[in-house]
Amino acid sequence: MSLKIYFLTSEIIPFAETDLLAHFSKYVPIRLQEHEHDIRLTAPKYGFISERKYILREVIRLREIKCEMGGDVLTASAKSAFVPQTRVQVYFMEHPVWFQSLAPLLYKSRNGRPLPDNDERFGFFSKTALNMLTHLFWSPDVIICNSWQSAFIPILYKQLYAKKDFYKNIKTVQVIHNLDNYSQVSPEIYDKLGTTLSYETQREKVNSLVVACEFADLVIALDSPQAKISKELHRVSDFKTSYANIKKKLQTVVLKDKSQDSYNVTADEIHNILQDHFA
Repeated sequence: MSLKIYFLTSEIIPFAETDLLAHFSKYVPIRLQEHEHDIRLTAPKYGFISERKYILREVIRLREIKCEMGGDVLTASAKSAFVPQTRVQVYFMEHPVWFQSLAPLLYKSRNGRPLPDNDERFGFFSKTALNMLTHLFWSPDVIICNSWQSAFIPILYKQLYAKKDFYKNIKTVQVIHNLDNYSQVSPEIYDKLGTTLSYETQREKVNSLVVACEFADLVIALDSPQAKISKELHRVSDFKTSYANIKKKLQTVVLKDKSQDSYNVTADEIHNILQDHFA
């Protein structure tokens, strides 16, 4: 059974690349489309992405996408393109403050320090991506959330969108690509997004992946040459309290190497998981 899949990512080759996520975000959607799923990608439009080279097209209904954060209403827009030499569609989200000025390092400055507003930037990306769906007149069956950059989606969906008629019955899948410190975010970002954490915290940082896994319908650990997530997850201190519950909805897929054949195998595994759980 084919599914409508909304695939959120912060990088896709050849548009932007910092790690394996960019390759995953190209080859896995291509393969899922070959399985006859209706798959659409959303990613930020960074300033260094050439609109002429990649033929980004304006979409009138995506000119003004509103997003409320911390009492302020922000406006984004989006343009449409295709992954080169494919029919996989990408909606590039534009915003002059959050995305336009970023360098190819994306998440950190040249001195190697993570950008202090990463949580607000990708919180905005996640909430706006959900709001974009009504502008597209397209309601997916499944939202695939890749890594910490779209880890705000599961809690946003469950608390703010799930009861709205347009958004009913969408399933969220959180894919864990790595366990680095970028997933550590300020708890205040959840307040700004209009959500409420399921527990009180006095800590300066909250692990956004833990929160995502608590609210997602399914969690996929991506084991790769870089990290064996499925083996490491229960050892991470942030996950210890929630691991027993997360384990019940945890699936594992394996990426053996960076070849397209390997990504195809990984995508086939994801296809089978989605069929088993949501078809």
